[in-house]
Amino acid sequence: MSGQKNIYFIGIGGIGMSAIARYYNAAGYAVSGYDRTPSALTHALEEEGIKIHYTDDISLVPKDAENTTVVYTPAIPKDMEELNYVMSNGYRVIKRSRMLGEIAQGQRCMAVAGTHGKTTTSTLTSHIFTASGEGCSAFLGGISKNYGSNLLLSRNNVIVAEADEFDRSFLQLFPEIAVITSMDADHLDIYGDESHIHEAFKAFASQVSGTLIAKHGLDLGREDTKAEIRTYSYDNPEADFYAESLEQEGHFNLHFPGGVIADCTVGIPGWVNIENGVAAAAIALTYGIAPEKIREALASFSGVRRRFDKVLDENGLVYIDDYAHHPNEIAASISSIKGYYPDARYTAIFQPHLYTRTRDFYEGFAEALSIADRVILLDIYPAREEPIPGITSEIIFNRITSAEKLMIRKEELTGCLEGMELGEKEVFITLGAGDIDRLVEPVAELLRRKHGKK
Repeated sequence: MSGQKNIYFIGIGGIGMSAIARYYNAAGYAVSGYDRTPSALTHALEEEGIKIHYTDDISLVPKDAENTTVVYTPAIPKDMEELNYVMSNGYRVIKRSRMLGEIAQGQRCMAVAGTHGKTTTSTLTSHIFTASGEGCSAFLGGISKNYGSNLLLSRNNVIVAEADEFDRSFLQLFPEIAVITSMDADHLDIYGDESHIHEAFKAFASQVSGTLIAKHGLDLGREDTKAEIRTYSYDNPEADFYAESLEQEGHFNLHFPGGVIADCTVGIPGWVNIENGVAAAAIALTYGIAPEKIREALASFSGVRRRFDKVLDENGLVYIDDYAHHPNEIAASISSIKGYYPDARYTAIFQPHLYTRTRDFYEGFAEALSIADRVILLDIYPAREEPIPGITSEIIFNRITSAEKLMIRKEELTGCLEGMELGEKEVFITLGAGDIDRLVEPVAELLRRKHGKK
């Protein structure tokens, strides 16, 4: 960043972009940016002193091209006027992933990659480093509930980064220690097929210098990386790191090479979060953090907003909000919570994300959602995509086998819930990566009020 004093972000309200914006704002740079719509996150950035506007207007771009770096994401439309202006007028223009790679250079990078679980696992990892007193800087894909931010700062030269496979972004990182949680088919609009996804993850693995900690069973071998390979699992004793469940729900012994951390818990429920905790602990143990410090940090973890986020738990009424937007994530979210609330009726409210993802996985979505007793299906959130003929939520809906199912528009959700009878034990879970998060507070308030009248 030598010679640069302004950093301008196109798409500053994105979760990854905002963490980098916060980093440079804290470092004393003049940070500003554009986003399409205001949000709680852009409001928080503005409160931190970052100037943001919401119209595509080249007059609002910093004029000092020679001293301005412009950061953008691949999600920005190619015909956006501001993006074309900076590309044609002498600005230094780079992708978000390249910017994160530059920040990580010269630091001890702990990276978490995978098509599922990387946000919770990376946030857990950063919490272990912070709560243990070791310290780290962290760039997270969600808002940590322990710290109220997607950015942590430390004088330690350790950086924890969520390594995003979208657009092969993670190939900008060269970690000392890395976890790969999964390599399932996703982002097929980028990769084309599953084999190319595997190629990208293996390329990422080849860039790990110290230890690669892979989910047990993943197709990764010694030919794919120069790093030492270790494996982790929820409960498979063949893995190097695994959880041994104890009789008390949510308690486990964490086995690792050379020892056991007895009677652990993770501060948020669900077997999937125990698995994420094992992965995060594997990074911390490999780095050298004391087992007792790890046990304390796992128990004090409060979770990540929109990642298996318990919004309500009151007298038989539970409401969880989750970012899950892939069939395997949805199946894990619903099945993970079922053991904690027996005899409850489970209602899944899902907003599909992207036409291409719906086209590629509609059968898997239907199968995963059918784990719930009742499904409320919303319209597809298009994000960066144009409609695809014949691809609507209906192709998922027709294949759902739950006892009850409804297909409605997002605007109809609160009215639908208003007219719904609640039983003694109800679990609701909202799922999706679109704008369904804007309904969380209204849904929580409505459910709390209805349940209170019983």
